[in-house]
Amino acid sequence: MNKTIREVALEVLLQIEKNQAYSNLLLNQTVKRTKLERRDVGLLTEIVYGTIQRRDTLDYYLQPFVKKGVSSLDDWVKVLLRLSIYQIVYLDRIPERAVVHEAVTIAKKRGHSGISGMVNGVLRSFLRQGVPELSAVKEPLERLALETSFPLWLVQRWESQYGYEETRKMCETSLRPPAVTVRVNRVRTTVAEAISRLEAEGLEVRAGDLAPDALVIEKGNVFTSSLYEEGKITIQDESSMLVAGAVGAMPGMNVLDACAAPGGKSTHLAEQMNNEGTVFAYDLHEHKVKLIREQAMRLGLTSIQAESCDARVLPQRTGPEQFDCVLVDAPCTGLGVIRRKPDIKWTKKEEDIGKIKAVQADILAAVAPLVKSGGTLVYSTCTIEKEENEEQIQHFLAAHPDFQLDSSLSERLPQRVVDGGRYRDGYVTILPSDFQTDGFFIARLRKQ
Repeated sequence: MNKTIREVALEVLLQIEKNQAYSNLLLNQTVKRTKLERRDVGLLTEIVYGTIQRRDTLDYYLQPFVKKGVSSLDDWVKVLLRLSIYQIVYLDRIPERAVVHEAVTIAKKRGHSGISGMVNGVLRSFLRQGVPELSAVKEPLERLALETSFPLWLVQRWESQYGYEETRKMCETSLRPPAVTVRVNRVRTTVAEAISRLEAEGLEVRAGDLAPDALVIEKGNVFTSSLYEEGKITIQDESSMLVAGAVGAMPGMNVLDACAAPGGKSTHLAEQMNNEGTVFAYDLHEHKVKLIREQAMRLGLTSIQAESCDARVLPQRTGPEQFDCVLVDAPCTGLGVIRRKPDIKWTKKEEDIGKIKAVQADILAAVAPLVKSGGTLVYSTCTIEKEENEEQIQHFLAAHPDFQLDSSLSERLPQRVVDGGRYRDGYVTILPSDFQTDGFFIARLRKQ
């Protein structure tokens, strides 16, 4: 490979900045394309995610050293300086002079001598004068936004919903790398067998903290394990695994997953039904439906029927009262998964919440008639915004008096979650800082 790790990181970060590409997808494609060694993949991932996660803090640190201000710089120069400062401040295993030398070399390649001189000057001044203090910012929410690199509007929203302390914990949690968790496919193996086989291949594994099917990978690459290749485990966050448990589908049932891609919850439902019965998995986009089919095939699940359809027109596709259980894992702002997808905090805008809320309401209204009498409707999101969650459910119940919150949800969740203080009769919010998982909302409703 003829490009250095920092050059590749710069290209990835520029694409994310310019095209609003998703960091996780772009990184995976880049790793495959460049055929990097494993240790280099780790460094590349750390530089890319770290630079996105700490973007505003890095700009604050740079500001005093750039004459006309950071915003005056060309995109590539700005990103090069950011990733260099990130390494100097947050990575202790890379010598500072090596960071400066490589940044200057890249600047010479991409620009002219004036630019490389400026990059050299900025970084050397930074090393001489040290990291600027954040204590100069007096307003508490502004300072928190800068310290943890969050948009101020989001910090203000969370503070109004959850208070300052919870907001601070959530922002700080999002800067730590997430755990790699896998779900054991109980149709093909047991938790005990999965642990012993992974350990035999040299991985360090422990049982999950919340979900009964979960394993946390402490060390080692689970993607290259024989267990993964045989379809006996799948990657999924623990709070996301709680959704299928909340549905409580039984073997032989007819189940609808209305917004199913990429298939994590559809396959979990099929596993819990012991692959007996049918999971009808729909998604808007055909290319995403392909992902559901691939997942089902890899895990050996034949009970999933995946097709493309807009959830809002599902009543035209299926008759009324066809399903014992309906899951709406709704499209949402994704503000609970910022730790995994840090670019979300820069691409989402406050007005997006209102737009997505309208789509969620339309989907819920469309699928309500499809639930059998006495059947179950579960609504979940990976956001922690009350407008998309609690308020959405209250609106739905007001418009659909034949549904009510189902208090049996408490029996279908781990005791730790029920006792965590955020459980209400029939729904629960999980903040990223509660159990170091993704942020999630789950509500279980029963049709009269």
